[in-house]
Amino acid sequence: MQIFNEIIKKINIISTTNYNLLSLLLESTFIFIFYGILRKLIHHIIYKKMEGRKEYFINHTLQILLNILECLSFIIIWNNFIKNLMTLISVITAAMTIALRELILNFFCGLYINIKKPFKVEDRIEIDGIKGDVTNIFALSFEIVEVSANELHGQSTGIIVTFPSSIVLTKPIKNITKGFKYIWDEIIIKIDLKGDLQKNKKEIYKIINNNEIIKNIPPKMKNQINYINSTNRIYYNKFDPVIYTRIVDNYIELTVRYLMHPKKARYVESEIWNKIYKSYKDNKINLYIK
Repeated sequence: MQIFNEIIKKINIISTTNYNLLSLLLESTFIFIFYGILRKLIHHIIYKKMEGRKEYFINHTLQILLNILECLSFIIIWNNFIKNLMTLISVITAAMTIALRELILNFFCGLYINIKKPFKVEDRIEIDGIKGDVTNIFALSFEIVEVSANELHGQSTGIIVTFPSSIVLTKPIKNITKGFKYIWDEIIIKIDLKGDLQKNKKEIYKIINNNEIIKNIPPKMKNQINYINSTNRIYYNKFDPVIYTRIVDNYIELTVRYLMHPKKARYVESEIWNKIYKSYKDNKINLYIK
């Protein structure tokens, strides 16, 4: 403390700055540096000791706590000085409110997002025509990694989009994974009219039901429905894959409908089409070819 006071005195000799104010500024600088080092240290320890999803959530939580502690530290050391400025602050508050109305609105909307949770990190959402996976939720904004918009299970484009928190008040939010982790996915298979319909459907059912990802989802979905039914009036009476039949022009259109996780759907579709193509080559499925 003696060294601290000596530093302030020497600075004060060559400066006309008020002694108390200079002391507060120096203390604030030390606090800023201290918490900066502490953040880096914690991040380094977590990086060394943990990995994956757990590392992100623990680091994110600790960083929020450090931000709160840092703000409290500044408030404590500046408390008396702030009291002397209350009259001035009350005069400029109205002007600041007008100037910072967007910032204030984003702050309270950020509280709404964190408390009400219309979405959370890792949810797939669509807002203002942009679809993606939520990667970060901050006090004033949130970020998503954009996915292709042509289908529910689009793949990442690698583009990070930042939204102000206030957008939740002006734009509808489509949460693709809230409530249910799974969506109904469909593929259309065209079968030749001359082919044996029942034989073709039997082979397609075999391909779909033997897929490791698809066959494990219906029991999980049933558990989710039972849980959701306690708070929402949502019902499904069929969870297993189903094939719908329709005759279109000169071919039979089979629509295969099954439950799928949106982030795995494209991979599963590719696997299904590979199997269908193999069955076509083995004369087990009569695909319609123009």
